[in-house]
Amino acid sequence: MKTAELCRKHGISDETFYNWKSKYGGMTASEAARLRTLEDENRRLKKLLAESMLDVSALKDLLGKN
Repeated sequence: MKTAELCRKHGISDETFYNWKSKYGGMTASEAARLRTLEDENRRLKKLLAESMLDVSALKDLLGKN
């Protein structure tokens, strides 16, 4: 099947296909699953850090006003 047909069938652009191919092309299924797990964990940790920094900033503002 040609790339254009495959992309049309799945509703993605050629550019998306080639981006995914470059990112996941040489991986096995277990490696791709592990990468997804790590990306999810990284996203969760970044969110926790942002919330923590917001809390610290709010506390500094509150203490600065007193």
